[in-house]
Amino acid sequence: MTPSRHVLVSGAGIAGTALALRLSAYGWRTTVLERAPRRRDEGHNIDVRGAAREVLRRMGLEDAVRAAGTREVGFRVIGDGGRPVGEIPMDPSGPTDGPTAELEILRGELARVLMEAAPESTTFRFGTRIVDVEDRGTGDGPARVALDDGTTVTADLVVVAEGLRSRTRDLLFDDVTVRETGMYGAYLTIPRTGDDDAWWNWFHETGSRGVHLRPDNLGTTRAMLTFLSGVRGLETLGDADVRTVLRHTFADAGWAAPRILRELGDGPDGAPMYFDAVGQVMAPRWSSGRVVLLGDAAHCPSPLGGGGTSLALIGAYVLAGELATRPADTAGALHRYEQLLRSAVGRAQKLPPLTLTNPRTRTGIRTLRTTFRAVASSPGQRLLGLFGGSPTGAVDAFRLPDYPAPSSSRVETTSRR
Repeated sequence: MTPSRHVLVSGAGIAGTALALRLSAYGWRTTVLERAPRRRDEGHNIDVRGAAREVLRRMGLEDAVRAAGTREVGFRVIGDGGRPVGEIPMDPSGPTDGPTAELEILRGELARVLMEAAPESTTFRFGTRIVDVEDRGTGDGPARVALDDGTTVTADLVVVAEGLRSRTRDLLFDDVTVRETGMYGAYLTIPRTGDDDAWWNWFHETGSRGVHLRPDNLGTTRAMLTFLSGVRGLETLGDADVRTVLRHTFADAGWAAPRILRELGDGPDGAPMYFDAVGQVMAPRWSSGRVVLLGDAAHCPSPLGGGGTSLALIGAYVLAGELATRPADTAGALHRYEQLLRSAVGRAQKLPPLTLTNPRTRTGIRTLRTTFRAVASSPGQRLLGLFGGSPTGAVDAFRLPDYPAPSSSRVETTSRR
């Protein structure tokens, strides 16, 4: 009997766990490493669009993801008086998704759904990361992978499925760069109030600042503070310094900013927060020998354009399918995976000038609101649909390949619940 092949995945996020799930269904032995000590439940609103919805259907997980959704009903731009100047409701019958997709979910909730669907044959090792990979050729013999706990494992394929600033990717690939956009984002979880609704509400403030409130399914509200800056490296500051920067940056901002700053607090007494500089991953190659990049580690498009989660699911599905249909040609499977995804990634990474959606001046904000009011009208929304106006058109238009069905069309969900 031929032994099953082994894949070692670094990163128990969306892309890595989805790949492990799919390859397990194809008979691979799967091990997923995660440097965090536990499953990461944190994370803000993400969406599943276009071909990625079909990926969930084929994996038997669409209903579970829908049940765990945020129930967001649409997108609004908020005016100075705190009232919407226009809104685009979520429309599941439309030709493409708008700003709010049919499947909106918290990142932590999607990770939970995927992990709970993993079979017992998948091993999760938390608090562990890769420190070296030897023999990355695709010839005879597996790769030998050294871990930071002193152990060594062998794998027929090593997948780096980490985030924008992947340490493992930077250890193994020396030609990947992160294109900084100049945008910073603070993502907070704050107490829900009776005034909070089920819309994604975005208030623009001068100085290219944004204040956002979005619903979740856990009884709290997700707040975002975004701003453009010519200063680089703020994401490397400590938590206390970041909170000080936010207080100074948004001290005179309107609408919900005072409420968010009150909740900001300090240390353990403050609102749970994640802060980062928004960037894009530019990788001239996604594989080297038996090592391959997946998801944001390969091609993060940034949350500004959207589509990152959908591309992660699509990429996992395509990579698993190519490996399953080319069992004796790993190099060919990795090449074909990249070939199929490159065009969609290129489209997703094309961003408009950020000052158009994040104006610096009061005049710019008035122009944006006037434009959005026109776009949000019924004729405007129909026109956007005709011309493929979705900001994530790359995933809406992606044609998902058909691969042989795994031996089990539905991965069993057992004791991981």
